[in-house]
Amino acid sequence: MTHQAAIALGLSVRVLADEPADSAAQVAGAVVVGDYRSLDDLRAFAATCDVVTFDHEHVPGDALRQLVAEGVAVRPGPHALAYTQDKQLMRERLEALGAPVPAWRTVAGAEDLCAFGEEHGWPVVAKARSGGYDGRGVWVLDDAESARRLVAIGDLRLYVEERVRIVRELAAVVARRPGGELVAWPVVETVQRDGICVEVVAPAADLSESREAEAVALAARIAEALDVVGVLAVELFETADGLVVNELAMRPHNSGHWSIDGAVTSQFEQHARAVLDLPLGAGSAAAAHTVMVNLLGADTVVGTPAARLAAALADPRVRVHLYGKGERPGRKLGHVTVTGDDLADARARAWRAVGRLRGDALTG
Repeated sequence: MTHQAAIALGLSVRVLADEPADSAAQVAGAVVVGDYRSLDDLRAFAATCDVVTFDHEHVPGDALRQLVAEGVAVRPGPHALAYTQDKQLMRERLEALGAPVPAWRTVAGAEDLCAFGEEHGWPVVAKARSGGYDGRGVWVLDDAESARRLVAIGDLRLYVEERVRIVRELAAVVARRPGGELVAWPVVETVQRDGICVEVVAPAADLSESREAEAVALAARIAEALDVVGVLAVELFETADGLVVNELAMRPHNSGHWSIDGAVTSQFEQHARAVLDLPLGAGSAAAAHTVMVNLLGADTVVGTPAARLAAALADPRVRVHLYGKGERPGRKLGHVTVTGDDLADARARAWRAVGRLRGDALTG
């Protein structure tokens, strides 16, 4: 999707891919197959680029720091990415900034989990310090026994936090240039199932102007304090008492995919502009409501891919984005967006289209 956005700007995107079947490798013109964990592969790839950026947070920080030392423009820089690569480090930094975060504690053993649970009440949430996404690396622990079972697995670097009583989940997404220019999109509501985002509503319905301003200001403050260059997504819990920061992502994020069809400037184009230090576009909404629904892999599907796509496209208001990924249960295979003046209608159309992409319209 970054490649698609770059084409209109006359930009060339090179991709370091794990294998030729990777989604971006299927569409980009310049693809290098290599290992993002290998300094040699990273160094050879970076030598062909003006700027190096990311679509995930897992490239080793030491390797990125070495590239920077050798004069490579890495954006966002490893000093910022460190706070998405180590979630405990993120919690420490956000707390130091005075940002609202859940009560939390480092974990050296089962005793720490049990003590935290007794102090803050069960259930609690244990998180892997690195490597987690889409619900992976997150465990809801109901009692001391479940805490001991988790620690017994071994080889887990954990921290623990309170289970926040939430009204709903929000995301504030901003983009920032090296010199500090910053643009925000409308704050959105994200709907999660089993730790995976299934729906995004932009802008978040019934969000007060003051709460919207608070969320955007918080995201901007974090972006500036951490010196983020590119897109920053701040995942938020809305509670009865205010906002709480859940997690950060320093890249185009699922909560911003709606912007391809629903904003003046998509997050993918904006990320390219930001990391290349080009003037940023407007982040304002292009429609009253935009609903994005993720297409997740299912245990079974009905019909051929062509038939399922045709069924979804039978609604002319639906925009379909498929990622070219192999199907497996729970995997994000694509998304649909619907824009319009009627939120309920847009939601119904988007969910119906996703059902059709799974073959619902072809049953019977």
